[in-house]
Parts: sequence; C-alpha cells; structure tokens
Amino acid sequence: MHKPTLVIMAAGLGSRFGGLKQITPVDAEGHLIIDFSLFDAVRAGFEDVVIIVKPEKEEEFQEKIGRRVAPFVNLRYAHQTLDQLPQGFSVPQGREKPWGTAHAVLCAKELIPGPFAVINADDFYGPEAYQVIHRFLSAPHAPTEHAMVSYRIENTLTENGHVARGVCQTDDKGHLTAITERTHIEPRPGGAAYTEDGEHFTFVPAGTVVSLNFWGFQHSLLEEIENRFGTFLKENLPVNPLKCEYFLPSVPDQLIREGKATVEVLRTQAKWYGVTYRADMPKVQAAIEGYKAQGIYPAHLWAR
Repeated sequence: MHKPTLVIMAAGLGSRFGGLKQITPVDAEGHLIIDFSLFDAVRAGFEDVVIIVKPEKEEEFQEKIGRRVAPFVNLRYAHQTLDQLPQGFSVPQGREKPWGTAHAVLCAKELIPGPFAVINADDFYGPEAYQVIHRFLSAPHAPTEHAMVSYRIENTLTENGHVARGVCQTDDKGHLTAITERTHIEPRPGGAAYTEDGEHFTFVPAGTVVSLNFWGFQHSLLEEIENRFGTFLKENLPVNPLKCEYFLPSVPDQLIREGKATVEVLRTQAKWYGVTYRADMPKVQAAIEGYKAQGIYPAHLWAR
C-alpha cells in the first residue's frame, strides 16, 4: 500500500487578494500559510508533497518554500496549464482563467501513486485536520471510499467580502450525501447567506457543514476526474467558454449521486484562516501569533 501524498493547489490567480497571496509572509519570521500547512502535514505523518503551480511560478515557489522545507519532506511540482485538455478540445480564444480545482488535481496525476489528500495553498486548516485525514488515508479502504475534512460554516467566513464554499449534506452515518458549490457566501447573524445572482440571498444557519477543499481520496478518483472532464467541457464551453471551472467537489458529488462512492465526513471544530482579501491579513497574522504563544507552533518552523 502506498503512503498518502499531500497535494497542494497553488496555481490560483489570487485576483481578489491583489497579488500572489500564496507567497505572502504571515509572520515576522517570514513564514507563509503554506509553511504551516507543510509543518502540520509533516507532524501528521505525510512524507510526500506535490505542489501544483503555474510553470512560470515554480522557480519562485522553490526559492520561497522548497529550499526551506527540502530537508523535511519530499517536495515535487506539477504544472497546471490551460492546454492540458482531452483530445478534441482546444483553449478558447481569450481564455486566461485556469480550468478549476479538479483540473488542477488532474495535472498532478502522474506524481500521485496512491491515496492522497488535497488542500488549498492559501488556507490555514489547523493541525487536527491533517491528523484525521492522514489517519484515514493510512488505513485500508476500498477504492471507492473517500473522505472530507469538514468545518462549521461560521468558522470559515471573512468580514471583508464573500467566499466560495461547498455546502454539504450528510446522512446519519456521517457520510456526505450532496455538496453544492456556492461561490458567493457572506456572513450573517446566526450563520451565513449565499447568492447566485447578487441580489437574492438564501440563509444558511450556523453549524452547517461546509467543505474547504480538504479532501482525502483513494487513487481511483484521479481516473474519475479524467473521465468526466470531457463531459464537463462539452456542457460548459458553449455557454461560458472564458470562465467555466471544473470544481473538484463536483466529482465526488456526482459519484455519490450515482451510488458509486462514499465520502466520510471528518468533522473539526477548528477555525479557518485565509487571505481571500488583503484586508484578511492582520487577522491571520494575529491568529498565528496566538498559536505560537500557546506553544502549538515554534517561532521558527524549520529550525533544526
């Protein structure tokens, strides 16, 4: 059985943040959010990491991250590019936006030999998340048995704007029954609210389980992502050629609806921190300093 691999999606544009947020320091020691993700992952038992980047950003990532963590983890890079498409498809004229998170993972397929976890590069998930997902992936499971680390919606919001979250439904066995990607969620008293048109909002109560793209997949999911990409393009390119995105949660959601897979929901009470917007940075920095004061992290993560 292969040891689990951690896959980090870092090819996003960072447009709302106003820069490449993945390589912006979050403390006085110059650590990035991804440093804390890698530190937590190594502590949890991950030994192999794949970072998905744009080709032109690999050297910068290597300079700012790779060399620092090289003694502690086997780090490799996968490239997400627009031209990585199924046979018969081509990049629409004027398209600049990446094809989405499912496509990002597909671009790393050749570097993933077995079960794998997936995270966003710019989200702070907390140590517990890595521990529970590594434990799940290290145990024997059928090829169709996957997992997701879940968060309470009120612990995943920013007061500086809207965020995208996968709103989840679960059964009494703790398995995911449906996940719907909501791309515009804002905080509200007692929970949150999402909108599809920018005008009409639907309330989501506190305690609702959401996904932050922290998944634990068996290797078989890579084939499912690949097999379904062509169908996605056929359906979406004619109506939205420049901005349609192949979201990672859509694949396990389809498999669940078809009765072809299960996703165990691993719950956490942790609070999410991220830099969706530049104004989020002071709160993230304060949280990091608080964790250091509690002894959860050392001042210098990679000191030997």
